[in-house]
Amino acid sequence: MDLPTLSQSRVRQLLAAARQTRVLVVGDVMLDQFVWGTVSRISPEAPVPVLNFQRESLMPGGAANVARNLAALEAPTEIFGVVGRDLPARQVRSLLQEQKVGCAGLVGNRARQTSVKTRVVAHQQQVVRIDRETRDGLSPALTRQLLGRLQPMLPDTAAIVVGDYGKGAITQPLLEALKRLCSSRAIWLSLDPKPVHPLNLTGLSLITPNRKETFELANLPDETFHANPLADANLMRAANLLLQEYRPALLLVTLGELGMVLCQHRQEAIHIPTVAKEVFDVSGAGDTVIAAFTLAIASGASPLEAAIFSNHAAGIVVSKIGTATASPEELLQSFNQV
Repeated sequence: MDLPTLSQSRVRQLLAAARQTRVLVVGDVMLDQFVWGTVSRISPEAPVPVLNFQRESLMPGGAANVARNLAALEAPTEIFGVVGRDLPARQVRSLLQEQKVGCAGLVGNRARQTSVKTRVVAHQQQVVRIDRETRDGLSPALTRQLLGRLQPMLPDTAAIVVGDYGKGAITQPLLEALKRLCSSRAIWLSLDPKPVHPLNLTGLSLITPNRKETFELANLPDETFHANPLADANLMRAANLLLQEYRPALLLVTLGELGMVLCQHRQEAIHIPTVAKEVFDVSGAGDTVIAAFTLAIASGASPLEAAIFSNHAAGIVVSKIGTATASPEELLQSFNQV
């Protein structure tokens, strides 16, 4: 069947509603550092390329990139997480404030190091990535402090996105508290799971694993590939297992160049093919998907509309170098090209 799309007038309607829709982001706040240069020779000291440095750029990463994507779509956005009392924390806070993300929920802690991912890029290709981080789970005291800052924001909040990157901010006690708070207030709760960091994922509104994460969560081997994901029996089996075990309201499986599959209880899965014309960098594309989908559905979109909306947003960001965002103008233009 022909996949329905969204009219520009409907996209405008959702974007207008998004400006009145507050979303909170809770999770691992990171700083993405990019070192850009060119390579023309191999080092005489070791068989490694020598990078001729050209420039450096800094961007919010992890949960901070989710918040940045929401703010780029002009949604009122607040970030909650624990950072160090260090230069990267000051840098990521400054970057977020420049992009109109509220940072009152960032808790500084001297015992923790702000997560920094340094990507060295030559000729639009990553050469190496260097991670500096604290991976210990939050203490009960820090968890209470984080929740204490979040709870006053809840009365005017439509949705919460949990950004778990396995760096310690998202613990089971924190997630259980968020589930209770959201359930009692009918607040939408989204999470992009990381199987390497086991959590009880029951009771969520949306989970957005990629293909690899879907099979890992389902404890199944990924032994098949089909250009049509709906004809991939093993993938559909894994998705159905996740629906049965975790009972999310919605499951959105992201599939890179194949787009995404939207799964709901007692309904046929729907494949949304990618709209990306060119792919330069997939860094942060998952952040864009969960941000755009959550914002759309909190702004009144149906699940299918939200999937189409987020698919277009992802198609925009993968056409850019580095972690990127989609603006309302770019989204409208994307739907004009359908």
